[in-house]
Amino acid sequence: MRLLLAFIAIPLIEIALFIQVGGLIGLWPTLAIVLFTAVLGSYLVRTQGAAELGRLRQSFSTLQDPAEPLAHGAMILFAGALLLTPGFFTDACGFALLVPGIRARAFQAIKSRVRFAQFEMGPQGQPGPHHNGPDDRVIDGEFEAVDPDKRPTHDASGWTRH
Repeated sequence: MRLLLAFIAIPLIEIALFIQVGGLIGLWPTLAIVLFTAVLGSYLVRTQGAAELGRLRQSFSTLQDPAEPLAHGAMILFAGALLLTPGFFTDACGFALLVPGIRARAFQAIKSRVRFAQFEMGPQGQPGPHHNGPDDRVIDGEFEAVDPDKRPTHDASGWTRH
């Protein structure tokens, strides 16, 4: 029900803001502002997204929890969608999500409501002490003893040694 209300309320808010701003400054300046915010927003999303991707790579290479960089990346992506949507309300929400402090507070609010699953890795990529699976060092197989004095009954191929 909340999602339905958002799909109804947001376009109504945008239409009302377009009418108000257009009445104050005129049609062409209003359209110029919408275009400018889209271009500026795409630039900011690209630069902040690249920085957040670097933080995500660093968290993977140092085997740290990647939840925060992933959440920040998702919020930056959502901010980009909001900034590319024409309108003043969506632009304000998109620019707000590009502020790192607001993203950090949003992450903390989401983190308090969502339960994150995590795993641990030990040295050289081996599962950590909380691994509940079989021991990775055991190799199960079958073998057959071959008499070394036995001579082959066929000619040697490039795949065997005789």
